[in-house]
Amino acid sequence: MASVLKSQITVTPLSEVIGARVTGVDISKPLDAETTAEITQAWLDHVVLVFPDQDLSQDQQLAFAKHFGDTGKRSRRPDQRPEGAGYDAGIMLITNVKDDKGKYVGSLPDGEMYFHHDMCYMPKPHKGTMLYAIDLPSTGGNTRFSSMYRAYDQIPADLKKQLAGRTALQVYDFHMTETVDIDGDLTGIHNLSQPIFVRHPQSGRTALYVNKLMTARIDGIPRDESDAILKELYAISEAPENYYEHIWTEGELAMWDNYCSCHARTDFPAAERRLLRRCTLLGEEMIPAS
Repeated sequence: MASVLKSQITVTPLSEVIGARVTGVDISKPLDAETTAEITQAWLDHVVLVFPDQDLSQDQQLAFAKHFGDTGKRSRRPDQRPEGAGYDAGIMLITNVKDDKGKYVGSLPDGEMYFHHDMCYMPKPHKGTMLYAIDLPSTGGNTRFSSMYRAYDQIPADLKKQLAGRTALQVYDFHMTETVDIDGDLTGIHNLSQPIFVRHPQSGRTALYVNKLMTARIDGIPRDESDAILKELYAISEAPENYYEHIWTEGELAMWDNYCSCHARTDFPAAERRLLRRCTLLGEEMIPAS
């Protein structure tokens, strides 16, 4: 298929901390190499990109994603996916919509969701996530994107020194507002230790890599000390001056870098319909910051 002519894209920052809006490109069509390079650079610069006024089928969303890498598969077993075992494993429906039997047709249906990095509990976390808004409630369901570059920069020097080279256990059991009890049985629950400070493979910058939803403990130190340090790190990364809160509009696609950002969802009326479609990009093992 022939590529479209190079688009005259415009990149407009959404906040002083993180995020930019990209206009002047129809991402439902194939992109030429120059436009792909422009978007890639904007993604490195701003971490989160939002493309408004798009009309994307599922196949077109996946085709757009493949300009930036290989698309990923879901970590949840096929028999556990609300969408059904036969549904495309590269797609997750984020929705509270129910079928005629009263069962959710997608994942993460209602309510708030704590800050988290997608797939941080896997040996090779997915490097990027793309989420497309189809149906939205009248209020709420916003996404907060936190800059983990800036969070790292804000950590006191003595704490950086204390945590240098350390790892933290990441655990996830598909809940949205509670961390797994690691004193219980973790059989069948995704869990893996990752560096607390990571180096981004493209930018070379250092980012904090812990989050409230999935980080259970800092390895190698007493639990009470670990809990206190994590609480301090969350206070830094989740401070309002460290995140941009995106209020969605139907037809928007957002793409974000999971190596150097984490994100959260605000609550919304459970009686109102919400449907977004997610795909991801494969990544590599996390690189410890030197």
